[in-house]
Order: sequence, then C-alpha cells, then structure tokens
Amino acid sequence: MSALLQLQEHGQSYWLDNLTRGMLVDGELARRVETEGLRGVTSNPAIFHSAITRSAQYDEDIARFTADGLDVEDVYDRLTIADVQGACDVLRGVWESSGGVDGYVSLEVSPHLANDTEGTVREARRLHDEVARENVLIKIPGTPAGVPAIRQALFEGVNVNVTLLFSIAAYEAVAEAHTEALEQRLDAGRPVDDVASVASFFVSRIDALTDRKLGELAAAAEGDPDGCEALLGKAAIANAKLAYAGFQRRLATDRWTRLAGRGARPQRMLWASTSTKNPAYSDVRYVEPLIGHLTVNTLPEKTIDAFRDHGRSARTLTEGVDEARRTMAELAAVGIELDAVTDQLLAEGVEKFAVPFDRLLASIEERMARQPAAAVASGAATR
Repeated sequence: MSALLQLQEHGQSYWLDNLTRGMLVDGELARRVETEGLRGVTSNPAIFHSAITRSAQYDEDIARFTADGLDVEDVYDRLTIADVQGACDVLRGVWESSGGVDGYVSLEVSPHLANDTEGTVREARRLHDEVARENVLIKIPGTPAGVPAIRQALFEGVNVNVTLLFSIAAYEAVAEAHTEALEQRLDAGRPVDDVASVASFFVSRIDALTDRKLGELAAAAEGDPDGCEALLGKAAIANAKLAYAGFQRRLATDRWTRLAGRGARPQRMLWASTSTKNPAYSDVRYVEPLIGHLTVNTLPEKTIDAFRDHGRSARTLTEGVDEARRTMAELAAVGIELDAVTDQLLAEGVEKFAVPFDRLLASIEERMARQPAAAVASGAATR
C-alpha cells in the first residue's frame, strides 16, 4: 500500500490543492479518487487564475456568456462554479461513503471581502446556493471580520473551509466560532449533524518568513548566528503541532461532548501551504511530521508525487509537542516575534489572493472583448 493510501489509516485525508477543467474532462480527478485515495479538492483565486488563463477549454463558455451579455464578474462566477460543481459530482461517492466527512470541494468568497463581515455572509450564502451541492465548502478567511461571518454561515448551515489561519490565537477564535454556531443551532432546534467545516492552518509560509528574519537577526551585530541557524525550518511545524494540541483539548471539553452527543462533527484541522518553498528542505517536510487523527493535508500535485514516491506514513502529529514549546521559547529568545510574523502573513495572504483574482478578471474581460461583435450582437438581440 502506498504512503498516500496509508494516510487514511492514521486518521488523515489528503485533498488536492488544485482544480482545472482539464482534470474534469480527461478523467484525471476521477482517477485520483478511484486509485490514489484522493478525498477532496481545494481551490482559490490563484488556482483559478492559473487554470483559466492557461487553458483554451474555457473559451467556448466565455464566448457564449459574452454573447448573453454577462459582465466579467458573472462570467468568472459561471466558470468557477461550473468547475466546482463538476468536481463535487466526481467526489460525491466519497462524500456519501464517508458519511459526509470527506468528499468536499472548496470555493472561496471574493478576497476583497476579507474585512467585510456582512458582505462575506451574503457571498457565502450566495455561493452555497449557486453551487447547490451538499459537498461544497465555502472558503472564508479567518480574519477578525471573517470570524463572525464564519459563525453566522455555519449557523445557517453553510459548510465552511476557514482559510488563511497562521496563528494559534486566530485558530482558537475560529474554533470557538464553530462551537458557538453549533450551540446556537441546537438552541434554535436545528440539527448539528449536517454541518461540515475545516480550519485551514498554513504551514510552509511561516518557515519562509521566519527563516528570512532569522537570517537578518544572525547578521546583526548583536545577533546569535548559531542560535538562529539552529532554529531554521522549525517554526512552522512547531506552530502546527501546538495548534493541534489545542484542537485535542477542545474535543475533550464538556461543551464538545454535548455537541458530539447530538451528532456534531469536529471542525478538522487542515494543513495548507504544504509545498516546500526552500529547496534545501525535504520535499515532504510539511507532510510527514503532521499526520494525525481528524486532520486533512491539502497537497499540490508535486508534493503528492513526492510523498507517493518516498514519503513515510506514520502518526507523527502528537510527537514532539514539548519540543515544539521549547522551539517557540527559543524563537522568542533570539528575537522572533511570532505574532508579528503571523500578522504579516495574514495581510500578505489576503493580497496574494486578491492580486490573482483581479488579474483573472482582467484576463477574462480581455478575452470577452476579443469576441466577434456579431456574436455579441446576436446574443443581445435574443434577450
């Protein structure tokens, strides 16, 4: 059995961090589900930017929607929702056989709503209704404005993938919002066994920024080069292990026991940004140490290939928690303020999704403008 298939034996599902129309058309997604144990798919504006701008498979739809008189944002909606619906249909069997634990496909609200609570709720509600699949997750960023939106969406029965979580404090706020939403559903006489959520905790980006700051500190006149070097590549895994320890504590509380007794499912922790950014590090660095019960790892194709080829599957997530705490103390001792690191990454993360989102809209608009005037006129005449 391959290391990929063994993940499920240790309580972890792996999801594909990519979605293109090509993999729906040529059957690649179905093949991964049927033969490689793939149990979900995530998308984001950067993924859709790459998928749509690099493929001619969307041209026919763009031409048709242009002829129908749709504006650029409506065209973006139609293209992305169609792909998500197609992926949901491929993964429907996984959703059914797992009892609603896996088989999900994620679609993100506009990154420009990251600081708009009410706008996020409206958009999450709309996307949920437009996709009209029980196994869709609507991605909402775990920003301060996102937390109350997450709570409201879950209360309304919208399945949520909370994204852009970097700090333990942000994760705890999101986990609390999940618990409160389920408690509110119970108080309102609503079921809690049909609401799904994951909390996407980002990993490799933390090392990328922390390592850079460690290099700067080591080079400073008053720096500690040896101490800084010894901490390279350690912050992200330590941060993730401590966040998971908090997840385990939450599941042991009386509050969760009450909810679980009514059929509620935990908000699983999902490891995101798990491709290795530093070529000096192992290409499975953010997979092997983070395998544990009730978790998901969302992987790009390159990391899937690497883990299949030479990955080691074992339940590792609960190992080294005391060492993780020491790592955090040592980082603080050499001058790394992890809160500042995670705050910076959150701000950058919102921008990293907003920029490709805007570029994609511009690209679609350009392709719409190239459509024959006769076709556009014909579409307008039939409305």
